[in-house]
Amino acid sequence: MLFETEIEQLTLTLLHDKDGFTLAYGPDLLEGDSPERGYGDVVLQNRLRAAIDRINPQIPPSARDEALKKVLRSQALTLIDNNEAFHCLLTEGVDVKFSIGSGKSRTDKVWLVDFDHPESDKNEFLAVNQFTVVENNTNKRPDILLFINGLPVVVIELKNAADEKADVQAAFHQLQTYQQLIPSLFTFNAFEVISDGWFAKAGTISSDYARFMEWKSEDGTHVVDSKHEPELETLVKGLLNKRTLLDIVRHFIVFEKTKERTIKKVAAYHQYFAVNKAIASTLRASANPGGHFAAEHPAVYGLPSVEKQPKGDKRAGVVWHTQ
Repeated sequence: MLFETEIEQLTLTLLHDKDGFTLAYGPDLLEGDSPERGYGDVVLQNRLRAAIDRINPQIPPSARDEALKKVLRSQALTLIDNNEAFHCLLTEGVDVKFSIGSGKSRTDKVWLVDFDHPESDKNEFLAVNQFTVVENNTNKRPDILLFINGLPVVVIELKNAADEKADVQAAFHQLQTYQQLIPSLFTFNAFEVISDGWFAKAGTISSDYARFMEWKSEDGTHVVDSKHEPELETLVKGLLNKRTLLDIVRHFIVFEKTKERTIKKVAAYHQYFAVNKAIASTLRASANPGGHFAAEHPAVYGLPSVEKQPKGDKRAGVVWHTQ
């Protein structure tokens, strides 16, 4: 039997050992002669500014400053609208305008993350446990936050499987409370993770509990059976590794508009691997060498592989899509 603190330490170990996240203890960021943050700060601004400088050396410092201000400025009345606005800045770049002399100006983009090189030194991946946030005189402390370049893009809430009142669904309800009481943290959230140490699910700030989905594969080939294997380790290794995490953030999150509201959706594991497999197969069929893709092997579904088909044969295959 694992207690919640042990599940937390296990998760941090998996993040550090397997995915290379740097670890930090929340209270340490508040201490010292030059603390990184105050209780009301959810973005690690010095780390974000340093990342902007690393990624965008061609942009004048004043324009980089303006980009930082745009990121930190909330303009909408609702959490989902603020979240969507930030997602656009994160995935499409921050538009800035600056002088190039002789009375002329230029418009360019400032990037917050180096998506093209996920594991480069330009990106910093930090996992922080016990990160206290104070907002509107309310004090809350999520279990683990994952920061990319100082931005809190993933919130992980953990519960004790041995406690009947503290299961995965209780973790979901805890996150709903956080969204109500410390909404500024979730402006920058890509998705959320809930787990009791065995079962583990991921969803977005607009997902109800039924839409939180397991991530059942690390590589798209082996699918975990939760009757015999813990889902948490598979989710950490399969979803929260640097390459997949940035790929999900950039390409596999959408905002769907209805008459009543905006719904934020993140791809399930089988959708993610199937799409990347389809892209890789299309590139092969067109004789384009392409790049690196995470792919779910067709054998999982009893289908033949295209790996031995010649490049340029114009046969990309078929994708079966399910929710």
